[in-house]
Amino acid sequence: MEEQTSVDRQFVGMDLHRRRSVLVRMNQAGERLETVRIVNDVDRLAAVIARAGQSPEVVLEATYGWYWAADALAELGACVHLAHPLGVKAFSYRRVKNDERDAADLADLLRMHRLPEGWIAPSATRDLRELVRHRAKLVHLRTSLRQQVHALLAAHGIAIGVSDLFGVAGNQLLDRVPLSPAARTRVISLRSLLDALDVEIDAFTKLTTKRLRGDSRFQAVQTIPGIGPVLGAVFLAEIGDITRFGGPAQLASWAGLTPKHHESDTTVHRGRITKQGSVLVRWAAIEAAQCAGKNSRTGRRRDQIGQRRGRNIGVTAAARDLIGLVYYALRDGHVRCLNQTPQSA
Repeated sequence: MEEQTSVDRQFVGMDLHRRRSVLVRMNQAGERLETVRIVNDVDRLAAVIARAGQSPEVVLEATYGWYWAADALAELGACVHLAHPLGVKAFSYRRVKNDERDAADLADLLRMHRLPEGWIAPSATRDLRELVRHRAKLVHLRTSLRQQVHALLAAHGIAIGVSDLFGVAGNQLLDRVPLSPAARTRVISLRSLLDALDVEIDAFTKLTTKRLRGDSRFQAVQTIPGIGPVLGAVFLAEIGDITRFGGPAQLASWAGLTPKHHESDTTVHRGRITKQGSVLVRWAAIEAAQCAGKNSRTGRRRDQIGQRRGRNIGVTAAARDLIGLVYYALRDGHVRCLNQTPQSA
């Protein structure tokens, strides 16, 4: 019975777009059974999947707005696979590229077990990511507004004699600095927006911390020097299930912190880090490596390598090492090497 089910199993490639999608159904032998274009609607999607038999294998690319489709397909009983966008870029070599060919190629890769597959995060992890990513975007907006204030003062030739323009002394400077009426209006508007963003950022910080308060992994990752509640939340939300990584090296590669490697015959070139992966995880690792104390494991590695090869390379190397500590903290709930007492000289 199981053998018969395997033979009859169908594969569906879905080229998902914002308004419409193309689905291609094929059997185990690669014969196309149906090609259909539908408006993005759960009922229309269900009608196509119903014709694919029991527990069909369905693949879609991790593109704009894929969450709803993956959830709907899972509820319809399909075995859902997520194609990694970088892994399917080989489609670009074709002279003719259209939605039907893209969907068929996805189904073919899945059928031949050659699909570069991504991880479908569960709903709880996705909800946490929504909070963490929204806070990160708010911080990015705040930085942009602060840069506008700095640029406005620079355009008027005003020197900033304080270290923090938006601290107590900086706000007093902004109150009394001579500006034209238009510039003064802009400064007032920007400061008002900054105050509103500070409130929202603080609210999302508290909301995320409260959500993770009882998570032992959240506490464990904060034992690593340089990592606090904000960065700890980033690691938990973006990494998700740590068991999907075979070890620290795989996690560092996924975060884009490993160097590029090009090899041909006896020639090997290793370059800068790939930067292919989670931008937030890479940022959090770099930030933690910069904030780590000089007497910590990460800080010593950062400073030792930095003295030989420059500050930036030292920070990147320390961030890659720190990612390994994050891996063990999330997997084991503690980091053994941090508990070792230093040997006396």
